[in-house]
Amino acid sequence: MAYRVVPRRNDTSGGAATNSFSSTKGASNAGQTWSTGRKGKPALAWPYDYNAPPPVWDGTDRTATAPRQQEQRTLLPTEPRSLRQLQHGPPTLPKTPPSRPAYKSRPPTTTTTTSSTTTTTTTTTTTSRNNLKNKNKNKSNSNNSNSNSNNNNSNNNNNNNNNNNNNNHRTMLRPMTSVAAWANFAAQNGVPGWKGWNELQLKVRGLPSTVTTLELWRLLSIEGTIDFIELFEDKHGMKDGGARVRFRPPPHTAFWLERRVFFPAPNGRGVHALDIMVDDKRERTFVPSPTDSSVKYPRIMPLKLSAIDFGFMYDDSAMMIMRSTESVAGSRIVFELELGRKNIDVRFDLRITDPRGNDAPVAQTAIVLLSDADAVDALNRDEQYRFRIPLEQLNRIQEVEETPATRFLLISLETPPIFFRKAAGALLEASHDKKVPIWSEWHTWYRQTDIVYDPRELRGATLSLKKAKPVIDIGRWTTYRLKFDLSSDESMAAYRQVCRALQDYNITIERVDGWKFLSNQEPAVWDCIDPPSSQPDTTTSFLAEFQEARFTPLSFSVRYQLEVCISQGRLNEHNLTKAFVQQLSELDERRALKILVHVAEQKTRVYDPMSLFALTSFRGASSSMPKIPRYCVHMRKATVTPSMIYFNTPVVETSNRVIRQYLEHSDRFLRVQFMDERFQGRIGSTYKNTADEVFTRIKRALANGITIGDRHYEFLAFGNSQFRQHGAYFFAPTSHLRADHIREWMGDFTHIRTVAKYAARIGQCFSTTRAIGGTKVQVREVLDVKKGDFNFTDGVGKISESLAKLVAAELRLSYIPSVFQFRLGGCKGVLAVWPDARNWEIHIRPSQYKFAAIHNGLEIIRWSQYAAATLNRQLIIVLSALGVEGQVFMKKLEHMLANLQRAMDDEHLALEMLQRQVDPNQATLAIAAMVAEGFMKTKEPFVASLLQLWRAWSIKYLKERAKIVIDGGAFVLGCTDETQSLKGHMFSSARLDGSLEQRVSALPEIFLQVPDHADDGKYTVVEGLCLLARNPSLHPGDIRVVMAVDKPQLRHIRDAVVLPQIGDRDVASMCSGGDLDGDDFLVIWDKDLMPPEWNHPPMDYSAPRPVELSRDVSKDDVTAFFVQYIKNDRLPSIALAHLAQADQRELGVKDEKCLRLAALHSKAVDYVKTGEPAEMPKELRPFVWPHFMERQHTPREKIYRSRSILGRLYDRVERVDFVPRQDARFDARILDAYQLDEQLLQDAKRMKLAYDTDMRRIMAQHEITTEFEVWSTFALSHSNMSKDYKFHEELGQIAQALKDRYRNACFEKAGSRDTKALAPLVAAMYRATHEETLAALEESKAEQAETAAAPEGESASHTKTGQDGATAGQKPRPLISFPWCFADVLGKIAMEQSKNSEAEHTLEQLEGVMWNLNKHTRPQPTGARVKVDAPSDAIETDEGLTRRGEVLELFHHGEDEDKSEHQPQTANDKSDAAPAPTTVVAPTDEAHGYVDTSSPDMQTAGSSESDDDSPPTTPSSHDACTSARSSFSPKPRRASLKAESDISSEYRSVTEGLAHDGATEVHLTNVLGDRTNVVLKDRIPASADRFGGDNDENNDDDDGDDNDDRNDETHERMEVVIDDTKETAFEALEKLLA
Repeated sequence: MAYRVVPRRNDTSGGAATNSFSSTKGASNAGQTWSTGRKGKPALAWPYDYNAPPPVWDGTDRTATAPRQQEQRTLLPTEPRSLRQLQHGPPTLPKTPPSRPAYKSRPPTTTTTTSSTTTTTTTTTTTSRNNLKNKNKNKSNSNNSNSNSNNNNSNNNNNNNNNNNNNNHRTMLRPMTSVAAWANFAAQNGVPGWKGWNELQLKVRGLPSTVTTLELWRLLSIEGTIDFIELFEDKHGMKDGGARVRFRPPPHTAFWLERRVFFPAPNGRGVHALDIMVDDKRERTFVPSPTDSSVKYPRIMPLKLSAIDFGFMYDDSAMMIMRSTESVAGSRIVFELELGRKNIDVRFDLRITDPRGNDAPVAQTAIVLLSDADAVDALNRDEQYRFRIPLEQLNRIQEVEETPATRFLLISLETPPIFFRKAAGALLEASHDKKVPIWSEWHTWYRQTDIVYDPRELRGATLSLKKAKPVIDIGRWTTYRLKFDLSSDESMAAYRQVCRALQDYNITIERVDGWKFLSNQEPAVWDCIDPPSSQPDTTTSFLAEFQEARFTPLSFSVRYQLEVCISQGRLNEHNLTKAFVQQLSELDERRALKILVHVAEQKTRVYDPMSLFALTSFRGASSSMPKIPRYCVHMRKATVTPSMIYFNTPVVETSNRVIRQYLEHSDRFLRVQFMDERFQGRIGSTYKNTADEVFTRIKRALANGITIGDRHYEFLAFGNSQFRQHGAYFFAPTSHLRADHIREWMGDFTHIRTVAKYAARIGQCFSTTRAIGGTKVQVREVLDVKKGDFNFTDGVGKISESLAKLVAAELRLSYIPSVFQFRLGGCKGVLAVWPDARNWEIHIRPSQYKFAAIHNGLEIIRWSQYAAATLNRQLIIVLSALGVEGQVFMKKLEHMLANLQRAMDDEHLALEMLQRQVDPNQATLAIAAMVAEGFMKTKEPFVASLLQLWRAWSIKYLKERAKIVIDGGAFVLGCTDETQSLKGHMFSSARLDGSLEQRVSALPEIFLQVPDHADDGKYTVVEGLCLLARNPSLHPGDIRVVMAVDKPQLRHIRDAVVLPQIGDRDVASMCSGGDLDGDDFLVIWDKDLMPPEWNHPPMDYSAPRPVELSRDVSKDDVTAFFVQYIKNDRLPSIALAHLAQADQRELGVKDEKCLRLAALHSKAVDYVKTGEPAEMPKELRPFVWPHFMERQHTPREKIYRSRSILGRLYDRVERVDFVPRQDARFDARILDAYQLDEQLLQDAKRMKLAYDTDMRRIMAQHEITTEFEVWSTFALSHSNMSKDYKFHEELGQIAQALKDRYRNACFEKAGSRDTKALAPLVAAMYRATHEETLAALEESKAEQAETAAAPEGESASHTKTGQDGATAGQKPRPLISFPWCFADVLGKIAMEQSKNSEAEHTLEQLEGVMWNLNKHTRPQPTGARVKVDAPSDAIETDEGLTRRGEVLELFHHGEDEDKSEHQPQTANDKSDAAPAPTTVVAPTDEAHGYVDTSSPDMQTAGSSESDDDSPPTTPSSHDACTSARSSFSPKPRRASLKAESDISSEYRSVTEGLAHDGATEVHLTNVLGDRTNVVLKDRIPASADRFGGDNDENNDDDDGDDNDDRNDETHERMEVVIDDTKETAFEALEKLLA
């Protein structure tokens, strides 16, 4: 406990002391000076000498003139009396040090060495002190009388001054001969100035090394309100005895001049004399005006409020006030404009009283014993709150003048600000951390989610939009009326200065008159739409009958959409009347939904809901909405913030296994996202408990559920991606189906006792997947290849080429991928195409089998495809530490910037860059095709906008992430070398100090085959030295140097890197702890980036052993872990700390701190599996940050300008604003291509209207500004709920689902997928978009002309751009992306219309581009699947046939189920098991660590026997996929099989895609050179919609009528010969089936 010791008033010993207090006895020692022993120089001369050691008095030696009986001393504890009473007896009092003499730097004074003279001097000092205190008191009173706005502070100052006068015996004044001398000294040191400052900062020296912020706070808090404390540390992290203390407002008196302050020594014996002085460097800083740099504003501009009202806008000129609080005696309300942080801070005191008052009901039927807290008024209390409004959320503030001396400022927000509550008592002291050298007053403010009288009522409450009688509804009452008393000149001047500053920050202060302020009224709508309680209550039967009479039932869809409108602020429940609800209920449900969807899509508030019934047209209204693809579902979504719950209009999302299983209940699933308030992003992790109320609200939602109308949604589970984004699925139970039943159906997880792993395994079922139906899968169990703790095949299996073709046809891919990321029952990972997997086989390893689950078919997440290699900040700092010069990165940045600029005008360069810099969604290839088709030359607005967006997106990530595209590289999936022909990593040969030849020969080998950009349509094998890495790479050993080689036996693998299966350690685990279950790898063969240092020793990425429960994991365990993860997820903060530390340290990532942070990062990554969080110690946390990290809320003195390569790269790039080119002319080649009839145009307009609505919903849901960002997936900004790279992938799925939906609708409308049939409709879509855009441009020009002609001052000059380019209150711009869902058809139309030679040259270019585009992005028209003999979706395993709906269990063989989970099998583990067919089964060679396939008794079952019936080795997947090219293919491809008995594999993939649900059987009977005989048996007359693929979302749920008709159909046999030299199989068979 910190305390101070001072002599009482009658203590006249007055003896001075030396630094060590000499033990010499005698009167002569009483007058000794306090010396440092260095030439007699005063140790504490003013200004203080900070280089001198602080004087410490240990109390061991005393002067002879101070008898013990005369030593009277007083303890002044700094904590409140109530806290002192908690101590166990009074503390031991230290001995009082002698009073201090005058110093040479002070005004002259008389100092003698005799006891009598010393006594006289002390008396004089006491007199001077009284005179000085009285003078300060009079001066304070004089200042108080000048301003009425500071009355309360003046009273406080008066009280403090009176107290000081009455208790001046408690202080020890530094010797002064007169008040004039002290005043002269104070004036010379600028002391009078700090009285007018907003805050005062003091520097303190002389503290012990063990001091804590709490001890220093206790010592000085009685002087005033402490805002900030920092204990200084040296470079080793040790406290150096200094500190910085900031008072806000300044302390009551200049205590550091009036008396000495002492701090107790750590051993409890003696005290440290503290040296304190004013530090005015920061407090006098000003912020320059953004409009005029010569104008300076104070960093903090406070104003005193007399009252504040909370409410909402009832209409555009009326506010309904729901709660008010006034500034009265003992309370205060403060308004502060903080220009440093760019926000408004409002603090207020609030008296919370029992809403029951004196009329609380008393129980009549029984005696009830109430606890103290249950009694009326028992919880009445005074609280202090504050909320902060970021200036970026403000567009205007309205001003109302009540009287000349009274003004109101009206602030109305669309989203609630962040509220805090001030801690008191023990919580206040708990805000200090003994291990942290910094404390801020902000640590005493706790996040607030609800302000209610009795917080206990929230414990069991469900989350809903309606809140029961809150004291203040933080989320809904977002209009604030601030009342200012401006009766004094000073307050008026300060008010005007604040208004000017706000205007300089683009916030309009609008003077308004005629405003109405309404009193609190309860909304009637909830009584109308909420069903009355089902439980009868005899005591309130009349009230129940009354509520039943008022109840108006609404269908759940209408009720949900109504709550969407209310939660989004488009409607307010106080404006909704019973008449509105009654009329809404009488409407047809479809029309009611159209009205409410229309309202939700608007950007403005509707004050008169009854006017909605007069609307005749609605945005997005269509007679028939297009059917969604079969792999998608309409999903409702809720966003839970600390103070609100927002509901969203249902959007189309890719489904998952669980929702497909319960498709009939899909409307009962609710996707819930937990995030901070709007514009705040994710809920960040925290080391403190100040945000515990936020986490409690999340836990309460997970435990108690969410209520919407008559449905109660309960927690179900969460997917792994959802988990990282703080999301989960909820389900509204029915009478026979609950969330527990669904979890039981997912699989058997009882053997998993680790909560984190349990949650991860359940999450597998919620992966976003595409189901592959109608397939018979044969599962073969194969073993993992392991050596010690390293698994070389972790997560990777095999798939046959035939099955891969079927999957590609189902996914509508025009090529056969080499690797698929999949789910199958409880199995996960990747499957690579290998020849030894035959027929319909899938080979599964123990590392892929996680749990026994109901088989629901093969599911595909994604597949292998080429993407460009890019650097990032982490890779750059690691490569720099390995020796790559910074100039290398700078040259590549300069080259990329120059090319991006030139590409905007150079078609050839744009085409080349777009093909090379392929993004993960292959959007650049789609844009490349548009350029090749001449749309860049014609400056088509959509294509021109996409090119500008691509440039802005690329530059944005160059600036923010140093994302430099490397031409000599690739970003691909990984798989393993099943042939074991690649050399692995060997510890014995991995020498860092050998010769170049030795180092090269020791490198592990990889195989990589990527598209050849120089020869379109071909692939090239990479050879030579390469870098192999994963993202993120933080450790110097994460980037590996490998040797890329060509192996003919591996050439069937494309767009994926093949890693060795032999060696001492698997290469994947050395790359940031990776594996092969779906990880992407970065491969770079650019010689410029090859570092001098190769293969730094890798880090050990083994995860800590997770803690297991002694019981089964419960739902409560899972929800608790969900909340703990959000609070303890340190992964982002550790990554940022690593980046900052590496930038500051001379060794970079090799520094000891960076290595520790890399290990912590690995632990944080594994947190989702182990449940053990990574705690970052304070010594690893950066105290300063480089400027390129853009720390917006970090003080400027904590930011330094980095001179590292990252700092230089950042400074070189300037951001580019994206401005859509919607005012350009549309392409005349398409506008003039057809004579379109009016009906076709109207059909196109109706479909466009529906498309635009869906597009705007996606934009609103993810807070994306333009449609171009959604279409291309180049999002410049989004809602921050997921990381940018992850969101790019998610947005690709969303955008593709939207395009597929409307492509299918157009197929259905046109009656065919043929280009000739589609072209007129697509041209009509293009023309309809052109006409709408042209009309909008003309309207905009007319508005601009009208605005220009308006008198000056009537037009609003301050506007902020909203979504899709519209400003607030304006009509949004029309969208133009709809026709580009058919970019391929538009390209064909445009090319056919081109007549000049230049266009013909462009056509030649196009033929070289189209293979890449069709290979990756453009789906080819397909029908349904080939009929198979076995039952659909059955899986054949070693233990029998598993059908859909049955449990798939693998790797049992009499062993425990969870063996594969914890102990993956090796060949030795399964020596007694029967060998699995078509699989390598061999013991592990201990000497070399790999499976020895050369052993004669280790041959595969298929290869060891001669099987005449088995087909020969199939050709490579590339040869098989080339026939699936579109008609743009420059050269026809011929079948590679000549034998008549063989079936062409390439045509099998075509026909598998054309058969549909068994409706048509296609048989290939002969392959003769260039011709193929196709026999088609048609059981049902083919129609356009039957072969529409995904046109019918209910194809899997036929009602049986077709089956009845099939029995009566005459089977027709048709045979056709396809000439490969004239047309592709797709075109020929499509014409045949049509």
